[in-house]
Parts: sequence; structure tokens; C-alpha cells
Amino acid sequence: MKLTIKPQKGLGKIEIELSAELWSEIKGLSERYGVPAEKVVEIALTGEFRKQEGDLEELEKKVGELEGKVWKLEKEYAPLRFKAYGLSEDNKILAIELSGLIAENNQLRRFLKLPLRRDPELRKLISYYMR
Repeated sequence: MKLTIKPQKGLGKIEIELSAELWSEIKGLSERYGVPAEKVVEIALTGEFRKQEGDLEELEKKVGELEGKVWKLEKEYAPLRFKAYGLSEDNKILAIELSGLIAENNQLRRFLKLPLRRDPELRKLISYYMR
């Protein structure tokens, strides 16, 4: 694998030949930390490594505990979200039915030659629930 490093300004560039083993290590680090392979090489060349703060095993243990708490909360709130979704769908159906009834009422008013009722607030409410 041939790696070309170009400066941000100027014409000078460096070309390096990397072995397949080294390139696979760089790709592995890239995937592990979720950064582009070029950034891994840049960090390695400039020496911008972060110092490890605290005990890694202790931090992983804390992360595991926090994940457990998150899943516990997820179990508690999943049924509530499901019910809220069901209610929002029910509201949408009721808004559609109400819109149909209003249209039917207006047709009857036209047939009976009565003045039409325009209720913009009710229309806003219906459009809100139909979203």
C-alpha cells in the first residue's frame, strides 16, 4: 500500500510504502475507533496520542453499569411509548372521521341553503392530529 502525505500548504509531499500487515493494523484501528485511516496515520506521525485517564477496566465496568440502567429504563418506558403511539394513531383516525363529518355537514347545509360554518380553529386542530 502506497501512502501519500500532502501538506496543507505548499508543494512538498511524502510517499511511503506500507506493508499489508501494517495497513491492516491501521484499518483495524480505524474501524475500532471510528475514524478515517488517514487520521490514524496522521495521529501516529504527529504523536497526538491521548493519555489514558483512569483505569480502563474500571471505566468499562462503569459503562456496563450505565448500560444496565439504560436497559432497565428502556423496559419501563417501552410500554408507555407503545401506548402513546396507539393513542396518537387513534387521534389521527378520529381527526379523519371528524373531517369527514364536517364535510358531510357542509354538504347538508348547502343542500338546505343554510350558511356554511367555517371554523378555522377546528381545522387547525384536525390538521395537527392528522400529521
